[in-house]
Amino acid sequence: MPRRRIGFWYRFAAVLCKPWLVVLIKRDWRGMEHIPAEGGFITAVNHNSHVDPFAYAHFQYNTGRVPRFLAKSGLFREGFVGAAMRGTGQIPVYRESTDALSAFRAAIDAVERGECVAFYPEGTLTRDPDGWPMTAKTGAARVALQTRCPVIPVAQWGANELLAPYAKKPDLFPRKTHHVLAGPPVDLSRFYGRETTPELLKEATEVIMAAVTGLLEEIRGEKAPETPYDPRRERIEQRRRTQAETAADNGAETAADNGGETAAANGAGVVGPRIERIDRTGRAHTGHAQARHEGENSK
Repeated sequence: MPRRRIGFWYRFAAVLCKPWLVVLIKRDWRGMEHIPAEGGFITAVNHNSHVDPFAYAHFQYNTGRVPRFLAKSGLFREGFVGAAMRGTGQIPVYRESTDALSAFRAAIDAVERGECVAFYPEGTLTRDPDGWPMTAKTGAARVALQTRCPVIPVAQWGANELLAPYAKKPDLFPRKTHHVLAGPPVDLSRFYGRETTPELLKEATEVIMAAVTGLLEEIRGEKAPETPYDPRRERIEQRRRTQAETAADNGAETAADNGGETAAANGAGVVGPRIERIDRTGRAHTGHAQARHEGENSK
């Protein structure tokens, strides 16, 4: 199947963006030979900066196979950005609506037309404290298993040094290097012909993300954590820690309150029995009488 023409909007976007990217970041790009020359395929890419979609698109644009990203539906609605998103063939994602599956169907249609669909399997910027890929959603695996298209793992690093995750201001100096390493297609053949269960999709997704993480290890020259960061698990643990801290604080307050009440009660208990005991000896009575007598004399 021949390559699709890049088209006016993609070329226009390149004219606008490429000069800035060339000025802001240096490039260390490897693995372009693994990008298929024709036919539909998927790229699975890690995500660690709001800048990296532009930097990665620059890499793939230079291979001649432009990517179709899955992006929030709000970006398609109006204005120049909306026109550019529609014109470049990006795929809108409708979250928590009756149209939520339309992105999945559109991705399959694009692959079957011979397009490249670029997935950020993590679904959002990584929350791993050290920037490693975290646990992923199953969308890329689902499309790959249904179409049996090649899945090209891609790791990138460096855009996050220009603009850190969730940062508002870029760090322009010194000039950063955008590293990209594309690997050979992930072998998912053992999943073909099996029932598409959540467990199967999860396993296939883990295979894809292991390939992406391995490439990032090569770029960074260090090992990733054995267990990927899991935002859902972290939220649960954070909730447990908060509940434990709240319970501890409440326990401390209760203990302090009970301690004060106990001290007051103990104090009353000390005075009462002593007075009663002393009264039996007559001393307390005499003392009170003497105090009253002295008081009357002082008048």
